[in-house]
Parts: sequence; C-alpha cells; structure tokens
Amino acid sequence: MQLWRPGTERLPGVIRFADPASTTVQHKKRGRHTRQRRGIGYSSGMLDQTVHARVRPAELDDAEALAAVFAESWGSAYRCIMPHAHLQALIRRRNAAWWAAAVRNSESILVLEVAEQIGGYATFGPSRTRGAFDGEIYELYLKPTFQGVGLGELLFEGCRARLDDLSLRGLIVWALSDNHDAAGFYARRGARQIGRTYDRVGGARLEKIAFGWT
Repeated sequence: MQLWRPGTERLPGVIRFADPASTTVQHKKRGRHTRQRRGIGYSSGMLDQTVHARVRPAELDDAEALAAVFAESWGSAYRCIMPHAHLQALIRRRNAAWWAAAVRNSESILVLEVAEQIGGYATFGPSRTRGAFDGEIYELYLKPTFQGVGLGELLFEGCRARLDDLSLRGLIVWALSDNHDAAGFYARRGARQIGRTYDRVGGARLEKIAFGWT
C-alpha cells in the first residue's frame, strides 16, 4: 500500500501528539485491529505463528530502518512508474542521515513495528489543500514483505487516530493514478475520489488522484 507525496521533500513542522505512548493489542482472530486512545495494536496468525505489530512515533534509532523501508517500498512501487534516474536519486537522498534529521524536526512520523522490525512508516499533518479536509496523510509505505496481511490498515488507522487527536477533521490522501495498489487500498478504506491533477516527476508527466474521507 503505497502513497506518493508529490511536489516536495520537506516534512511539515513539529506537531505535538496528544499522547505519544503506544500499546500492543492482541486478538485471537486473524486480521483484527483496534483503535485505542494510547495507540494501535495488531496480532495476526500467519503459518501457525502469531505476529505482533504496533504503530508508534518514530525515534532517532529508527533512522537506518526508515531509510531501508523507503528504498524497498519506493523501489517496488515506482520502478515502472517514475523515471529510473529520478527514483534512484530520491532513494539516495532519503538516507539514514535524512531520516534522522526528519525525526528530530517533526513528530508527525509514525512507524509500523512488526516483531521488533520496522516494516513501514507514515507521515501526516494539516492538509496542504484548502477545503473540507483538514488533515492529510502525506506518505504511507510498507516493505513489500509486510503487505497484504492487514498491516497497512493498522498504519492508516494510526494516522487517523493522531489526526483526531489534533482535531483535524476530514482526511485527504494523494496517490499516483498508475499506483493501482494504493488506489485499491484507499478505496477499500471507504475513500472517494475527489480530484485529479498532473505533476512533473523527473521529466515525466504523471497523473495523481486525491482520495477523501469526511
């Protein structure tokens, strides 16, 4: 489940969580998740094993793992969409040092921790588009090995909970129209398409879609 944050590499300014702690919630049934005030937890039975996952604020020690998630997820999602040279330049730029600076300067980064590994991340904050949507998820990415088992929904709901804490009502997300996995993911979350536009990315003209929840 991939989200491309078009037009900028800057993360938003510091946003304070109402309660930055997170907990792990366990369930017996596969794929169940629960939104709680203190965090989001997940437990899934896979191949007769239980996989525990939680969503929490990113920490400085996550920088190298975040760089790895970025490289794998963007490389997988956009290798046939973005010009190759541009994509590789983005991956080189988003190295561990970049992520360490981002974590220091912003509290609007969440990570998905699966069995003590960082399997995904998301960034969120106030909407960059004026209108009925106060909140926005700028990026939401998982490593390919963690996709397809409900963990993307867990990360998505973690962002929504934080946006609720910030009293940002209504949610908007942008994704490339050629990123069919992302479009399907947001449609299954109940989104409706609210707009389309084009961006220049590495010399290519790419269409992007706005998805909205009220």
